Amino acid sequence: MQQHPFFKLIALALVALFALSANAADDSANSRDAAEKLASALKSYESYQASFIQIVVNENGNRVQETRGALKAKRPGLFYWETSAPLSQFIVSNGETVEVYDPDLEQVTVHKLDERVQTTPALLLSGEVGNLDETYKVSLKAIGDNTREYTLEPRNPDSLFVSLRLTFFKGELQEMRMQDSLAQLSILSFDDIRLNQSVDDSAFSLDYPEGVDIIRDGA
Repeated sequence: MQQHPFFKLIALALVALFALSANAADDSANSRDAAEKLASALKSYESYQASFIQIVVNENGNRVQETRGALKAKRPGLFYWETSAPLSQFIVSNGETVEVYDPDLEQVTVHKLDERVQTTPALLLSGEVGNLDETYKVSLKAIGDNTREYTLEPRNPDSLFVSLRLTFFKGELQEMRMQDSLAQLSILSFDDIRLNQSVDDSAFSLDYPEGVDIIRDGA
Protein backbone atom coordinates (compact mmCIF):
# COMPACT_ATOMS: atom_id res chain seq x y z
CA MET A 1 0.00 0.00 0.00
CA GLN A 2 1.39 3.40 -0.96
CA GLN A 3 1.74 6.19 1.55
CA HIS A 4 -0.80 9.00 1.33
CA PRO A 5 1.05 12.20 0.23
CA PHE A 6 -0.15 13.95 3.38
CA PHE A 7 2.15 11.75 5.44
CA LYS A 8 5.18 13.11 3.61
CA LEU A 9 3.93 16.69 3.78
CA ILE A 10 3.33 16.71 7.50
CA ALA A 11 6.66 14.97 8.04
CA LEU A 12 8.29 17.93 6.31
CA ALA A 13 6.44 20.13 8.77
CA LEU A 14 8.46 18.41 11.49
CA VAL A 15 11.87 18.70 9.88
CA ALA A 16 12.99 21.06 12.65
CA LEU A 17 10.51 20.08 15.32
CA PHE A 18 13.35 20.31 17.85
CA ALA A 19 12.56 24.03 18.14
CA LEU A 20 9.02 23.77 19.45
CA SER A 21 7.60 24.90 22.79
CA ALA A 22 4.88 27.26 23.95
CA ASN A 23 4.68 29.87 26.66
CA ALA A 24 1.95 32.06 25.24
CA ALA A 25 -0.53 33.69 27.58
CA ASP A 26 -2.23 36.38 25.54
CA ASP A 27 -5.67 35.10 24.53
CA SER A 28 -6.41 38.02 22.23
CA ALA A 29 -3.06 38.36 20.48
CA ASN A 30 -3.20 39.67 16.94
CA SER A 31 -1.25 38.01 14.16
CA ARG A 32 1.99 39.87 14.78
CA ASP A 33 1.92 39.34 18.52
CA ALA A 34 1.05 35.66 18.09
CA ALA A 35 3.80 35.26 15.48
CA GLU A 36 6.34 36.85 17.79
CA LYS A 37 5.33 34.55 20.65
CA LEU A 38 5.53 31.50 18.41
CA ALA A 39 8.86 32.60 16.95
CA SER A 40 10.24 32.96 20.46
CA ALA A 41 8.85 29.59 21.46
CA LEU A 42 10.31 27.91 18.39
CA LYS A 43 13.81 28.41 19.75
CA SER A 44 13.35 26.75 23.11
CA TYR A 45 13.91 23.05 22.43
CA GLU A 46 17.30 21.55 21.72
CA SER A 47 15.81 18.13 20.92
CA TYR A 48 12.40 16.49 20.64
CA GLN A 49 11.58 12.78 20.53
CA ALA A 50 8.16 11.14 20.47
CA SER A 51 6.03 8.32 19.16
CA PHE A 52 2.96 9.26 17.16
CA ILE A 53 -0.26 8.15 15.57
CA GLN A 54 -1.36 9.87 12.37
CA ILE A 55 -4.67 9.74 10.56
CA VAL A 56 -5.89 11.35 7.36
CA VAL A 57 -9.55 12.35 7.08
CA ASN A 58 -11.12 13.22 3.72
CA GLU A 59 -13.55 16.02 2.94
CA ASN A 60 -16.49 13.81 3.94
CA GLY A 61 -15.08 13.16 7.39
CA ASN A 62 -14.09 9.58 6.59
CA ARG A 63 -10.80 8.19 7.80
CA VAL A 64 -8.59 7.48 4.79
CA GLN A 65 -5.41 6.19 6.45
CA GLU A 66 -3.90 5.57 9.85
CA THR A 67 -0.29 4.90 10.73
CA ARG A 68 2.02 4.80 13.74
CA GLY A 69 5.65 5.64 14.08
CA ALA A 70 8.37 7.57 15.88
CA LEU A 71 10.43 10.68 15.31
CA LYS A 72 13.41 12.50 16.72
CA ALA A 73 14.73 15.95 15.96
CA LYS A 74 17.69 18.02 17.08
CA ARG A 75 18.99 21.51 16.49
CA PRO A 76 20.11 22.61 14.00
CA GLY A 77 17.98 20.89 11.37
CA LEU A 78 18.51 17.20 12.19
CA PHE A 79 15.38 15.09 11.77
CA TYR A 80 14.42 11.40 11.64
CA TRP A 81 10.92 10.04 10.96
CA GLU A 82 9.88 6.39 10.76
CA THR A 83 6.45 4.87 10.18
CA SER A 84 5.60 1.24 10.82
CA ALA A 85 4.41 -1.41 8.36
CA PRO A 86 2.26 -1.78 6.35
CA LEU A 87 2.92 1.91 5.51
CA SER A 88 6.63 1.77 6.19
CA GLN A 89 8.56 4.93 5.35
CA PHE A 90 11.72 6.68 6.55
CA ILE A 91 12.45 10.41 6.25
CA VAL A 92 15.75 11.99 7.30
CA SER A 93 17.02 15.56 7.04
CA ASN A 94 20.42 17.11 7.70
CA GLY A 95 19.06 20.66 7.40
CA GLU A 96 20.04 20.99 3.75
CA THR A 97 18.40 17.97 2.12
CA VAL A 98 15.57 15.56 2.91
CA GLU A 99 15.86 11.86 2.03
CA VAL A 100 12.65 9.83 1.77
CA TYR A 101 13.03 6.04 1.67
CA ASP A 102 10.06 3.88 0.66
CA PRO A 103 11.05 0.22 1.23
CA ASP A 104 8.06 -1.17 -0.70
CA LEU A 105 9.02 0.88 -3.75
CA GLU A 106 12.75 0.24 -3.25
CA GLN A 107 13.20 3.94 -3.86
CA VAL A 108 14.90 6.91 -2.21
CA THR A 109 14.02 10.48 -3.19
CA VAL A 110 16.30 13.36 -2.24
CA HIS A 111 14.86 16.87 -1.94
CA LYS A 112 16.73 20.11 -1.36
CA LEU A 113 15.45 22.40 1.37
CA ASP A 114 15.47 25.50 -0.78
CA GLU A 115 13.07 28.18 -1.98
CA ARG A 116 10.76 25.58 -3.47
CA VAL A 117 9.63 24.51 -0.01
CA GLN A 118 9.13 27.99 1.40
CA THR A 119 5.35 27.60 1.28
CA THR A 120 5.45 24.32 3.20
CA PRO A 121 5.52 23.90 6.98
CA ALA A 122 9.20 23.00 6.65
CA LEU A 123 9.95 26.73 6.46
CA LEU A 124 8.07 27.35 9.69
CA LEU A 125 10.00 24.70 11.58
CA SER A 126 13.40 25.18 9.95
CA GLY A 127 14.57 27.83 12.40
CA GLU A 128 13.95 30.72 10.00
CA VAL A 129 11.12 32.16 12.06
CA GLY A 130 11.95 35.84 12.20
CA ASN A 131 9.35 36.79 9.59
CA LEU A 132 6.49 34.46 10.49
CA ASP A 133 3.92 37.22 10.26
CA GLU A 134 5.01 37.98 6.70
CA THR A 135 4.54 34.36 5.63
CA TYR A 136 1.54 33.36 7.77
CA LYS A 137 -1.46 34.86 9.44
CA VAL A 138 -0.99 33.56 12.98
CA SER A 139 -3.66 33.35 15.65
CA LEU A 140 -3.43 32.19 19.24
CA LYS A 141 -6.16 30.61 21.35
CA ALA A 142 -5.93 29.70 25.03
CA ILE A 143 -8.03 26.79 26.32
CA GLY A 144 -8.02 26.79 30.09
CA ASP A 145 -4.78 27.42 31.92
CA ASN A 146 -2.57 24.86 30.22
CA THR A 147 -3.53 24.51 26.55
CA ARG A 148 -2.47 26.84 23.76
CA GLU A 149 -3.35 26.56 20.07
CA TYR A 150 -1.48 28.36 17.29
CA THR A 151 -3.19 28.40 13.90
CA LEU A 152 -1.16 29.40 10.85
CA GLU A 153 -2.72 30.33 7.52
CA PRO A 154 -0.27 30.90 4.65
CA ARG A 155 -0.51 34.30 3.00
CA ASN A 156 0.66 32.78 -0.29
CA PRO A 157 -2.42 31.35 -2.09
CA ASP A 158 -0.20 28.75 -3.78
CA SER A 159 0.80 27.13 -0.50
CA LEU A 160 0.51 23.35 -0.23
CA PHE A 161 -1.75 23.65 2.80
CA VAL A 162 -4.58 25.91 3.91
CA SER A 163 -4.02 25.87 7.65
CA LEU A 164 -1.73 24.31 10.24
CA ARG A 165 -2.67 24.11 13.90
CA LEU A 166 -0.16 23.38 16.67
CA THR A 167 -1.59 22.39 20.05
CA PHE A 168 0.52 22.58 23.20
CA PHE A 169 -0.30 21.33 26.68
CA LYS A 170 1.86 22.61 29.53
CA GLY A 171 4.49 23.68 27.04
CA GLU A 172 4.67 20.37 25.16
CA LEU A 173 3.60 19.96 21.57
CA GLN A 174 0.78 17.40 21.66
CA GLU A 175 -0.88 17.59 18.25
CA MET A 176 -0.60 18.98 14.74
CA ARG A 177 -3.53 19.37 12.33
CA MET A 178 -2.96 20.26 8.71
CA GLN A 179 -5.71 20.95 6.15
CA ASP A 180 -5.19 21.13 2.40
CA SER A 181 -7.10 22.90 -0.35
CA LEU A 182 -9.26 19.79 -0.93
CA ALA A 183 -10.48 19.88 2.69
CA GLN A 184 -8.45 16.80 3.62
CA LEU A 185 -7.22 16.85 7.21
CA SER A 186 -4.10 15.20 8.59
CA ILE A 187 -3.99 14.76 12.37
CA LEU A 188 -0.74 13.88 14.10
CA SER A 189 -0.89 13.10 17.84
CA PHE A 190 2.28 12.67 19.92
CA ASP A 191 2.97 10.37 22.88
CA ASP A 192 5.97 9.39 24.99
CA ILE A 193 7.44 12.87 24.50
CA ARG A 194 11.07 13.39 25.53
CA LEU A 195 12.32 16.96 25.55
CA ASN A 196 15.93 18.12 25.41
CA GLN A 197 17.40 14.68 26.02
CA SER A 198 20.78 13.91 24.52
CA VAL A 199 20.62 12.50 20.98
CA ASP A 200 23.77 11.59 19.08
CA ASP A 201 24.11 13.02 15.58
CA SER A 202 24.64 9.50 14.24
CA ALA A 203 20.98 8.78 14.99
CA PHE A 204 20.06 11.05 12.08
CA SER A 205 21.26 8.88 9.22
CA LEU A 206 19.40 6.74 6.74
CA ASP A 207 20.54 3.23 5.90
CA TYR A 208 19.02 1.51 2.90
CA PRO A 209 20.06 -1.51 0.83
CA GLU A 210 22.39 -1.23 -2.12
CA GLY A 211 20.60 -1.26 -5.43
CA VAL A 212 17.64 0.94 -4.49
CA ASP A 213 16.67 3.64 -6.97
CA ILE A 214 17.85 7.11 -5.89
CA ILE A 215 15.94 10.03 -7.39
CA ARG A 216 17.22 13.56 -6.84
CA ASP A 217 15.56 16.92 -7.41
CA GLY A 218 15.95 17.90 -11.02
CA ALA A 219 16.95 14.43 -12.14
